[in-house]
Amino acid sequence: MSISSGAFSGSGGLPLTGQPEGVADPAARPVRRSFPAEYRARIVAEYEAAPHGSKAGVLRREGLYQSQIREWTKARDALTRGVPTPARPHRATAASGGANDPGRLLAENQRLTRELARSQAVVDIMGKLQGLLEGISESTDTPPSSRTR
Repeated sequence: MSISSGAFSGSGGLPLTGQPEGVADPAARPVRRSFPAEYRARIVAEYEAAPHGSKAGVLRREGLYQSQIREWTKARDALTRGVPTPARPHRATAASGGANDPGRLLAENQRLTRELARSQAVVDIMGKLQGLLEGISESTDTPPSSRTR
């Protein structure tokens, strides 16, 4: 019994989605929402004017979180005082200087070089110790251990 439906007629390793080639999946990459200043001001005013039991209803209706309202309120209050709101730094350009900061990369390189030198010294010492133990074993005429590591 064979299935001749168009949705199942994928060939080889192609997905069986039924979408024509070249059409991007709209759910593949979420897009961050942005809110205009007028919308934020209107929602903050509505949230603050809402009675005690219905503030959560405003948030649910708009699909927002209380933390967003708090941030928008702080930004509005800072603007009314004339103080500019501090911009949140992007993760890649945080106070640490980001992932490609030359100073951080140089320090990491130096740390890794020291760690490599220590590891090489340990391997050299272990090799010399093994040679010394073999020499001692041969000089005492004891049979070498059958176990090898």
